[in-house]
Amino acid sequence: MKMQDLKQFDLPDEPGVYFFTLKLKNEYGQEQGKKTLYIGKATSLRDRVRSYFARDLVATRGEVVVKMVAECDGLEFKTTNSVLEALILEAALIRNLKPKYNTLQKDDKSYWYVVVTKEKWPRVLSVREKDLATEMEPEKIKYNFGPFPNASELKEALKIIRKIIPWRDKCEPEVGKPCFNAQLGLCPGVCAGTITHRDYLKNIRHLVLFFQGKTSVLLETLNKEMAIEAKKKNFEQAAKLRNQIFALQHINDVAMIKETRHTRGVRIEGYDIAHLGGKETIGVMTVILGGTPEKGAYRKFLIKGKGIGTVNDTLNLAEILNRRLGHTEWPFPALFVIDGGRAQLNIA
Repeated sequence: MKMQDLKQFDLPDEPGVYFFTLKLKNEYGQEQGKKTLYIGKATSLRDRVRSYFARDLVATRGEVVVKMVAECDGLEFKTTNSVLEALILEAALIRNLKPKYNTLQKDDKSYWYVVVTKEKWPRVLSVREKDLATEMEPEKIKYNFGPFPNASELKEALKIIRKIIPWRDKCEPEVGKPCFNAQLGLCPGVCAGTITHRDYLKNIRHLVLFFQGKTSVLLETLNKEMAIEAKKKNFEQAAKLRNQIFALQHINDVAMIKETRHTRGVRIEGYDIAHLGGKETIGVMTVILGGTPEKGAYRKFLIKGKGIGTVNDTLNLAEILNRRLGHTEWPFPALFVIDGGRAQLNIA
């Protein structure tokens, strides 16, 4: 796909999800459907997609993304009512379609999932992929949603959702005393006994629909439930449902917008030299991507040059920086962070 091809897409300045696609053809050159190569979310679809056609794409996003853009021959998108919905929909679509380049861009073990436990009073938890496999027994998980690549984005999303559809995470059910989250309105009172088991399970079903990316189905469900409660003259419950509907239709995700803009693939690399009295000297590179440690990209450099066997940190720093910059296949960071003083800064 070339830069001028972007003109054919009428991309809105709205939040949503975008798809880079590739047409599939048979041996006779006839089209036989298409496959999705990459799925991403955006605060502004127009601005986000334009970034893939910037001249500095190799430096800012890396060779994997460049290869994806070169391979694709189609672009599709779906707008959402909020950045929060875009985040949820992106995760659901990645899970279902398993696009090739989403997998290549991220180590699965660093993904996050939202888990609903299989208990009488289900809990809702955020769990890292590696912990999902080692610390939670499969038979205790009723649903899990994800993958979510960015921990801080997911944290902001859960804050917003929980104010609309509260849930239990840590408190003990039916102890007769409200937990701290219940006092804040983030737990519906499972602990204090102020919500029935039937109504709590309804809450969980609503939450499941939201995390499945089925917001329209959820709104339809809530409207039906509100009409039923109003007909029964349960006006307090009907008012709660009305407020939930309004909140879902007017999601205040300013924090999500800030978080998304702060983390559109911004890469930071940190460097340090470690040794034992001049022996066994190594250089270490750590990476922060989108505000989250990218441990799969960490690197350790064994010192091989003139500084070997010495305590000359500046000489050793120069070596590892030169070796790192020789890896043109690695994405170029927006910021280098160097441990040390003026000498280390100057050598960098």
